[in-house]
Amino acid sequence: NCLRVIVSILLYFNIFSFLHGFYSEAATFTHQTAFTTTFSLKHKLTKTTSSKIMSSSSPEIITTETTDFNQPVCLYHQVTIPTSQEGPPAQKISVEDLTPTLKSLLIKSQMKNGVVNIVSRHTTTAITINEKESRLAQDMEQYFLSLAPPDERSSSVAKQDGVRYYHNDIDQRPDSTEEAQRCIENGWDIHDENELQKWRDQEPINAHSHLLSMLLGSSESVPVVDGKMVIGQWQSVLLVDLDGPRDRTVGIQFMGYK
Repeated sequence: NCLRVIVSILLYFNIFSFLHGFYSEAATFTHQTAFTTTFSLKHKLTKTTSSKIMSSSSPEIITTETTDFNQPVCLYHQVTIPTSQEGPPAQKISVEDLTPTLKSLLIKSQMKNGVVNIVSRHTTTAITINEKESRLAQDMEQYFLSLAPPDERSSSVAKQDGVRYYHNDIDQRPDSTEEAQRCIENGWDIHDENELQKWRDQEPINAHSHLLSMLLGSSESVPVVDGKMVIGQWQSVLLVDLDGPRDRTVGIQFMGYK
C-alpha cells in the first residue's frame, strides 16, 4: 500500500509539471504573437539571417524577413511587346526579354515588397524564366520544333511531311457549339457562308504553337524584396512567341506594399 501511495504521488507531480510547462509555453507563444502583430502594424522590421541546418553538407538558408504594412499596391498593366524580328508572320519562334520593362514598371509602382505576376494574353505565346542569349534562342527554336514539328499544311519553313493535327482541319471547324459561340462573340457571323469562309481563311495552321505554349506555361510570379525582383544573375523573364513574328501583349500585375 505504501508503494502504491508513493507511485501515485510521483505520477501526480509529473502530470502537474507537464501541464504547467505546456500552458506556460502556450501563454508565452500567444503573448509573443500578439506583440509581433501589434509591432508590425506600427513599424518596419527588416531582418536578414544566415544559417546552416544539421551539418556542413546542409543547404545554407538566407532569410529576409520584412514586416511592413504601409500603403498597399495593386496595379495592373497591359503592355504591348513589339517583336524584334523582321518580316510578316511565318510561324517563327522568337524570344523577347521582359525584364527591362518589368524593372521600369516596378520603380514607377514604388512597391518595396510583394510579388509581380506576368501572364501571356495569347494561346501561342509563353512566359518563362531563363537566360536571354541569342544563340540559346536559336537552340530553343530548334528544340521546340523537334518536339512539336509544324503541320505539313502550315507556312512554316520547318513544316514536315506527314505531320497533321486535328486543330488544323480548318475546313471542319467550328465543330462544336463552344467554338461557334466564341466565333460569334468575337464578331464572326459564321451562320453566313461568306463570313464563315473569311474566318476559315484567316485561321493559321498553328496547332504545334498551341501545344508548345501549353508545355512552357503562360505565366510566372516573381517575388519582390526591398524594391527588387528576386531573380538570379543570369535570369530574365522571357516572352516566347511560338507563332510569330508579331507584336504581342502581356498582363503585368504588382501586388504588395510600398
